[in-house]
Amino acid sequence: MAKDNNTTEEVVETPAGETTFSDAPEQEQQGISLTDLDRVAQIIDLASQRGAFRGNELQFVGEIYNKLFRFLSAVKAEQEARAQDESGAEEVAPESGE
Repeated sequence: MAKDNNTTEEVVETPAGETTFSDAPEQEQQGISLTDLDRVAQIIDLASQRGAFRGNELQFVGEIYNKLFRFLSAVKAEQEARAQDESGAEEVAPESGE
């Protein structure tokens, strides 16, 4: 009997960092997360280390990598600043009853 081609093996990471596999129907992704973009940057870096690009392609690959790296760095800095603002606002909460 032929295997149903409408299912894919999906890798699922649990909060504990364990990886599990499940045969789930293929679901359409709605967008790209920051984690996805970070993984793309890692793939570009790994591929360039392994010599996957020709010399004349390296300039274009490097430009895209640099744009992606700057974007991810800016988003990370913004998230850290927002987290500090939120934690600072909780610490400086006005006292009631004065």
